[in-house]
Amino acid sequence: MSKFNFFRNTTVNKEGHVAFKMELKEKLITEVLTSFFNEGKFYGDNSLEIVNDLRNVIKIDPKFVANLSIYARKEIHLRSISHVMAAELAHDVQGKKYVRRVLSEIVERVDDMAEILSYYLNVYGKPIPNSLKKGLGDSFIRFDEYSLAKYNRAKEIKLKDIVNLVHPKPSTGKQSDMFKRLLEDNLETPFTWETMLSSEGNNKNTWEKLIDSNKLGYMAILRNLRNIIKAEPDNIEKVYEILENENRVKKSKQLPFRYYSAFKVLSNEGLGTSKIYDTLEKAIRFSTDNIERLSGKTFISADVSGSMRSTLSRKSDTTCAEIGTVLMAIANSICDEAITSTFDTRFKITPLAATNGIIANANSIGVTGGGTNLSLPIYHLLDNKIYVDRIIILSDNEINYGYARVCQDLINQYRKQVNPNVWVHAIDLLGYGTQQFKGDKVNIIAGWNEKILEFIPNVENGLSNIKDKIEEYYFKEKLESII
Repeated sequence: MSKFNFFRNTTVNKEGHVAFKMELKEKLITEVLTSFFNEGKFYGDNSLEIVNDLRNVIKIDPKFVANLSIYARKEIHLRSISHVMAAELAHDVQGKKYVRRVLSEIVERVDDMAEILSYYLNVYGKPIPNSLKKGLGDSFIRFDEYSLAKYNRAKEIKLKDIVNLVHPKPSTGKQSDMFKRLLEDNLETPFTWETMLSSEGNNKNTWEKLIDSNKLGYMAILRNLRNIIKAEPDNIEKVYEILENENRVKKSKQLPFRYYSAFKVLSNEGLGTSKIYDTLEKAIRFSTDNIERLSGKTFISADVSGSMRSTLSRKSDTTCAEIGTVLMAIANSICDEAITSTFDTRFKITPLAATNGIIANANSIGVTGGGTNLSLPIYHLLDNKIYVDRIIILSDNEINYGYARVCQDLINQYRKQVNPNVWVHAIDLLGYGTQQFKGDKVNIIAGWNEKILEFIPNVENGLSNIKDKIEEYYFKEKLESII
């Protein structure tokens, strides 16, 4: 008899280890919510697999993909993958009826329009579906001259190309004149931090002017924090005030690891004083303070193996392992009582005081590399008969070492020997399409921001899991005709 013949519906993961197959929609959720699209991962870029799964789901339930596109953009703040989903919906006979309303939700910046159109033309060419044209036309008229001029750049698809293609209908004479000047390349040059840095240089005086101008957006400050700190502007206090302003934090929709990345860049170069580090800690606290607390005792374990050390994108230095440690530090901060740990081919308890800073806690966790033995955290609980109310695992699920079965088998043993009612929350950080846990009181989650942690108390309290939430997120009923 096969040594793997313990559960039905098994397959193998990227490492050839036995794993559970995922239902198509659940698989798509994990793929989409852990993707910057067209970016490499440790086991390769899975963008083509995502697109194939997208097309298959659109054929059976286009409403779900429409909702997933909006959810990814609004809640998880992922741009590129939402563009892909909108374009794929536009190409499908059943999907196109959702496109106009999807674009009204996911086009938040001017360049979103060009990105969606670029994807469609590169993949499918012309003609452009009317649903896509109408959605882009609706979006175009929402933007003012400053926004259009800011993104009117020499790219493959220019804004004037979109105007000529979709013929947006101006609502006022002033807007009609603006579109005419756009076609003539005669929009008023916008005042942006990029244009000012280019013309006046990256120096103290320039940054003082930019800070006083109130033209620096929240993300621009966060991304340029190193340069600002090095320039030592006299009005640096205003930067601190903006970064730690609760309303600005929540409106900025930053993924939590952005604060961690800024902290790491400054600390690696020995820049700044305690004030900027305190400011970043306050900011990440504000971004996570609406999550319901987790009662009882929680066991959390983060994967720090070699396959988690790939960076999120070509432009990023942040690794997937660091995303996991940040999410573990956030989860730790909302627990009444927690045991925190890491694993690769070894298991390590990493005590974190909830009163410490979230970033400081994440920074204290070593990312060691090596193989992936996902069984180690569960063995620790089993061998020591440690009673916990829930287990949270943050991993890519690519177990390749130390255990021959799916890890759900160990959970079943733990339920027999220690706590029959334990919950398992498996947070998938890379979306390779297989899982190690399945069944009652198992909650599969995916994503890179604090929003995903909301599904832990929700599911335990009998409310929606992430799939249920997406099913009803925006479109409650299937559309019968194109809007």
